Amino acid sequence: MSPWEENIARLLRGIRLHSIKQKILVFALVATLIPSLATTWVSYVQNKRSLTQKVTEQLHNSSGQAAREIDLWLKERFIDVRVFSSSYVVSESLERLRVAPLESVDGREALSSLSDYLNSVREPFADYEKLVVLDPAGGVITTSGTAGAEDLPPEWADMMLMEHSAQSGVYWDQALETRVMWIAVPIKAADDRGLGTLTAKLNFQAIDEVLARFTRGEASEVLVITQRGNPILSSRSPSSELRETRLPARTVEALFDTTATTVNYTDPRGEHVVGAATLVPTLDWVVAAQIPSDVAFAQVARLRNVATGLLLALLLGVGLLAYTLGLIIVRPLARLTQGASRVAAGDLDVDVPVVGGGEVRYLTEVFNDMVARLKQGREDLAASNATLALQNEKLERLSITDGLTMLYNRRHIMEILTQEARRSRRQGYPLSVLMIDVDSFKLFNDTHGHLAGDEALKQVSSMLLESTRDVDFVARYGGEEFLVMLRDTEIDGAVHVAERIRSCVEEKPINVGGTEAHVTVSIGAAALPKKSDDPEVVIGNADAAMYQAKRSGRNRVVRDGDVKPQLRKEA
Repeated sequence: MSPWEENIARLLRGIRLHSIKQKILVFALVATLIPSLATTWVSYVQNKRSLTQKVTEQLHNSSGQAAREIDLWLKERFIDVRVFSSSYVVSESLERLRVAPLESVDGREALSSLSDYLNSVREPFADYEKLVVLDPAGGVITTSGTAGAEDLPPEWADMMLMEHSAQSGVYWDQALETRVMWIAVPIKAADDRGLGTLTAKLNFQAIDEVLARFTRGEASEVLVITQRGNPILSSRSPSSELRETRLPARTVEALFDTTATTVNYTDPRGEHVVGAATLVPTLDWVVAAQIPSDVAFAQVARLRNVATGLLLALLLGVGLLAYTLGLIIVRPLARLTQGASRVAAGDLDVDVPVVGGGEVRYLTEVFNDMVARLKQGREDLAASNATLALQNEKLERLSITDGLTMLYNRRHIMEILTQEARRSRRQGYPLSVLMIDVDSFKLFNDTHGHLAGDEALKQVSSMLLESTRDVDFVARYGGEEFLVMLRDTEIDGAVHVAERIRSCVEEKPINVGGTEAHVTVSIGAAALPKKSDDPEVVIGNADAAMYQAKRSGRNRVVRDGDVKPQLRKEA
């Protein structure tokens, strides 16, 4: 506390002005001399605060909602490209191109299949200008649409070395005469080998619609601005008019400051505006909602002129006295208000200085004690929540996994299969199921013991995981039976995966107590019928095929279409 505050407080104690009631009384007596000033000033301040708050909320709502929509749009595009890249058509075609020259019949068929797939998945989406498949060295294998020289970003070569998704900056496409950006997702084989990269050139039509939707009023505008200060999109101007514009560094820094409420600056057209900005989490962009300053605060300007005239007329007489008494009354309460605001915002590192006497002093002491108790309570609650979250995570993991093999259990795989079957029917992508049974497992248990049988199930589970993709689901269905759900896979692809699993189990020995033993599996493969979303149907078909594999001599793969009718009735 400064020395002059201590002197004033000592003076008030000397004349017995300790309580807020006494100070308000003295202030009221002085305020009666200037009723016009008080009324006008309070009206001006309240109207300005109300209007400023309204403008701030409108700008923040517009920029915040637009930023969230843009962030969601980019995440959806990455999900689309990941789904495209995980297609069996893509991985199978690239595998074939690795071993077959492009001039060969197999190579041309694989390239044609890959190109047809890219065109088929791009056409329903207006956001994609082009899809391009690159080899591991960054060379173009094929594209959707007309083949030609690809204007890939210059930094793309470094991004190809990454193991995860990547995105380019925004640049001007001369051919399309608009701004675009590229995103990329690695293409992985079932054994996690890198086969190449699927890249997509994105336009910003959807973002233009978002900006237009969140522009409120003819004078307002919503812009997307990069960290370098380049406006790339606007709800009022086409992107071609923004190519050569750049905001000053100080304005860009203020817009990217997440602690700021509103920012006053000059927009690309040279107009003085007030704006609020929100960061787009996945990009180095901000979405700025702005409105001309004179439009936003026209009413405040009129009130300011009226208040200024009254203030100049009355300031000389009683201004100094009113200011001093008002400061003595408001200053301690302002500290409490600021402290309460910080506490309401979640900041409990607050310690309001205790000054003066009477009710304010007591209120400050109580407030500080309350904050200390809240801080201690928060720490205790955080510790309890951390413990509870850990226990919940453990319970969740136990509820969906099999305790022996650590695969998904039957209940959880049925939930997943039910959801995927409905999504498969709704979106039209294929879905296949493998039913796998360890051959002669009872004999294996009788020969080697139940502990050895448990170990065999664990090792077979590991082989299943090694032989399937990350997007597939593997579960222990019961006893020595396993279920594999293959997303985006036709019956032929499912049979191919099943044969790979069968060969892996047959060839790899089971380590049992220091000795090696061998087991085999019988596998039934079935695809979800096109007009059905009932998981029991595809499981029943796969089960019938599995039983035919066992009756046909075990250690083999049988597809649903090869099941004998009488055996299907028994299953």
